[in-house]
Amino acid sequence: MSAEGALLFARYAYPPNELGYCGPPGAAAMLEASAVGEIERRARLFEGSWSYLEVLAESVGQADPLDLAVVQAYWVGSDLLDEVEPQALVTRLEERFRGQVGGTWRTATDRARAHHSFQVFEVYPWAGMLLSGRPPGPAVQVLDRCRIRVGTARVVEGQHITVTSRPLSWDGAQLHRSSDFTERVRWSVNGRSLIPAPNPGDRLALHWDWVCEALTPEQASRIEDLEERQLGAAGLVT
Repeated sequence: MSAEGALLFARYAYPPNELGYCGPPGAAAMLEASAVGEIERRARLFEGSWSYLEVLAESVGQADPLDLAVVQAYWVGSDLLDEVEPQALVTRLEERFRGQVGGTWRTATDRARAHHSFQVFEVYPWAGMLLSGRPPGPAVQVLDRCRIRVGTARVVEGQHITVTSRPLSWDGAQLHRSSDFTERVRWSVNGRSLIPAPNPGDRLALHWDWVCEALTPEQASRIEDLEERQLGAAGLVT
């Protein structure tokens, strides 16, 4: 098992685990950098993301779903995504999510990609609710927070950072990235974190109210490009 891959998984998976949306109870264990074995055990209990990691690993003959390159491909994106046959991914998800209602993923065929943006915009039911004309309710906010979004660090204050990002908005027919919005997010909890303190000006990967890591310009562009592609493929933008 790759310790680097396990820790990268924890950086991105901690916030929805803390909120109780994914994975087993006890999210604080995800922030123990020395407890790689426990992080691996917990990662296997994330039904959604683990399915993608398995498919990605199998597609390149990698025995370890927590291989660093595999984990990076799922959360950030890489050329490794091109190695996964869309139908193979849909078939795996059908096995894992049998009985689950909602979402548009069952008919995704050639637009399915083993990336977190596909899970957010097609497997979860929220985008489908918007497309069906139902009242948006919390859908837009959940989609915005659950996706991996890119922000820029402005002010670092202890365990919090003031960042600017572009939240999603819904005009009744399409999703858009709005203009810059200032928000306060966390990079550490009770002095525990899996990353060093970010610096003003850093480009950051954000998941819910959490800083996952500092990004290179290429990584930031890849996250945004993959999201745009997925929104277009799902009919959420034109």
